[in-house]
Amino acid sequence: MKKLKFAVFGTGFWSYYQLSGWQELPGVEPIALYNRTQSRAEEVARTFNVPHVYDDPDELLQQHAAELDFMDIITDVDTHALFTEKGAAQGLAVICQKPMAPTLETARRMVTVCKNAGVKLYIHENFRWQAPIRKVKEILDSGLLGKLFRARVTFVSAFPVFQNQPFLAELEEFILTDIGSHILDICRFLFGEVASLYCQTNRVNSQIKGEDVAHVLLRMQNGISCFAEMSYASLLEKEAFPQTLVQVEGEHGSLILTHDFQIKITTRQGTNSTAAEPQMYSWVDPAYAVVHSSIVDCNRNILEDLLGNAPAETTGDDNFQTVRLVHAAYESARTNKVVSLF
Repeated sequence: MKKLKFAVFGTGFWSYYQLSGWQELPGVEPIALYNRTQSRAEEVARTFNVPHVYDDPDELLQQHAAELDFMDIITDVDTHALFTEKGAAQGLAVICQKPMAPTLETARRMVTVCKNAGVKLYIHENFRWQAPIRKVKEILDSGLLGKLFRARVTFVSAFPVFQNQPFLAELEEFILTDIGSHILDICRFLFGEVASLYCQTNRVNSQIKGEDVAHVLLRMQNGISCFAEMSYASLLEKEAFPQTLVQVEGEHGSLILTHDFQIKITTRQGTNSTAAEPQMYSWVDPAYAVVHSSIVDCNRNILEDLLGNAPAETTGDDNFQTVRLVHAAYESARTNKVVSLF
């Protein structure tokens, strides 16, 4: 099978895990890296045996666009649109890290630019590919709980996220764009599209600029009430980071995804437990395995679409709906009003 060749734009913190994830899949080959600090790109290139390194994105494209099949953008959110437009102009499929863009209009432009150029756009939204989240979806789709009516999706933690990603402390809008992009996407993945939402935010950490707590009440189009809660200021008895916890209630019973990847299902017949542990690849940090291993499954799904074998879930069109939720949540928090999504 012919290998699809790709270039990576941005070789910062997440590039190691993204490239490690690609290495688990046959049929792909990174041939070039761009980073504004070339020495960092050279370090990553040595680790992954990538032959070409650049500190000028236009030079990379000029030299290699003809042999590339897609580009993988792992830069900061403010440059996502710039690199997407450069790739689309060269006829390349584009994979971009979340959040897609800093504004709703920029995200819409990225989707439109790729459509007009006839190229595919994917957003690397990997949280929905976490093993326990996929298992929860499987159980819900089985109908075991019957008609669903209430849900809670939780990501609350005291993890010092600003220590290894200090730039996050400077964001005027923080938790909804950072972890909210993941959590609101999980809500959509599990329970469908949103009819309306109401959001409240708070800033507990006085050393940061943006909000570090957010609560979003979602009314799904199918009638489910879903409460999404996010916090980086929660000192709890048991630290959940980096796990997402889920509780779902239906007419025939309930489901809880709790710590340590345990899923408990309660019906009138009693409670049964199962585990949905992540795959432990050699390169994952065991403490972050649920996040790191999901990169492989997200990449695999995108690769299958690139090869024409199966549709991808996290396309630009799909993720745009998550971006809408993030910005609707900010609007609701600013106005203290319910925001309708359709």
